Amino acid sequence: MVGAALASLSPAKAAAGDCGDAAALVQQAYPKARKSADGTSFTLEPHTSITSTLPESEAPFGLICKIWPAHNDLLLVAVPLIDSANGDHLHVGDIELLVVDRNTLRVRQRLLQPGLMTDDAIVIEKVEFDTGRYALAPNVSAFGLRIEMAHHSLTAPFTETDLRLYALTGDTLRVLLDGLVMAGHSGDSDGSCAGYFHSSQVSLAMSPASHQGYHDITAVERTNTDNPSPDQNGECQSHPGKPVTRTYRLRYDGSRYAVPAALKVMGL
Repeated sequence: MVGAALASLSPAKAAAGDCGDAAALVQQAYPKARKSADGTSFTLEPHTSITSTLPESEAPFGLICKIWPAHNDLLLVAVPLIDSANGDHLHVGDIELLVVDRNTLRVRQRLLQPGLMTDDAIVIEKVEFDTGRYALAPNVSAFGLRIEMAHHSLTAPFTETDLRLYALTGDTLRVLLDGLVMAGHSGDSDGSCAGYFHSSQVSLAMSPASHQGYHDITAVERTNTDNPSPDQNGECQSHPGKPVTRTYRLRYDGSRYAVPAALKVMGL
């Protein structure tokens, strides 16, 4: 048991076909939703849209589904709810998480996450489930939701992948970890060569130690820096710094896991 708890957590990503009949799933979860003529999107009153139920859609604002390996009879569904009154250049919206009975499509639990589908200059590029083995406590297995955001700029690039963890406790779906940066890249440059860049990757592992009945989570952050500059011949040369590794211990406080300030997502 301790050996399993110490195992490094690697994410299992959502499969495109796990939604099955996505339109039927949406209609079961949102009986008042109006289906589009082609059946690939829905509208909720007054102006909220479920923009795509196509399983092969690469848009980050479509339906996402993943069979939950820890509970093979359940389907995890993430439904981006987009405010269609905000125009084309700014997405404003929430995401609702559903735990669905795979046989009947009945929604067993649901949790609305306000604002998670809102972006601007830094845009949401990908949303996916993470069903790595988050065995947090006896009979408590969590699943993750990862959101990848980016700002594509030659002079100030930025990417960030955030993780949130959710679990069923009794008949309630609740947040146990609210916004941990798992990967990031940022920098400033002159657009051709000279600049400063910083990147990080975080790995998680369950610890045998526990607080309030939940295992601690060990987060190991590995960071790299680079100061590229042109050489005397005008060729751009990389000047990497020494990699730095930092270890954090995430402890459950009776409500959720506290996120270290250095690993918090923007705005938290």
